[in-house]
Amino acid sequence: MARLTHIFTRFAVVVSEWTGKPAIFVLALLSVVLWAATGPIFGYSDTWQLVINTSTTIVTFLMVFLLQNAQTRDTRAIQAKLNELILTSAAENRFVGIENLDEEDLKHLDWLVEKAAKRHHEQHKGKVGDSIEHNRAIATKSANKSKRRRVSRTASGKAQSKTGNSSRKPA
Repeated sequence: MARLTHIFTRFAVVVSEWTGKPAIFVLALLSVVLWAATGPIFGYSDTWQLVINTSTTIVTFLMVFLLQNAQTRDTRAIQAKLNELILTSAAENRFVGIENLDEEDLKHLDWLVEKAAKRHHEQHKGKVGDSIEHNRAIATKSANKSKRRRVSRTASGKAQSKTGNSSRKPA
């Protein structure tokens, strides 16, 4: 089953990229123009109309599943990246995984964030210069913290490689 899923994923990626190209749009447009031009030849019959209706319905039906697969994968990748940014920054870790909350919980969380933003704005109202200096101080502190974290990781990685206990997989 995993192999079948992998094959479908690869197929969906290729088809999604392929169908998103301008040349494919032009090809589809030319197909519709060609179909319309053959109308007088076939006397605008029911069969003539059925050809375009059936073909577009089938293509649309199949594309919905392929595009949904691509969108779901992209969304998961974006969420993973955002979670990583949250976990490695000064942001609150409670925001990791909120995409799995139900609508009511998301609205409540949105309300809480909006309330905190208003409170923050009110606290810093009229302190434009102070706010800029405050933001610079926070940015500098965060950069120094990240730098110390990198140095710490590098130092611990060197120590582990000397002892042969590296937890990283070889490249």
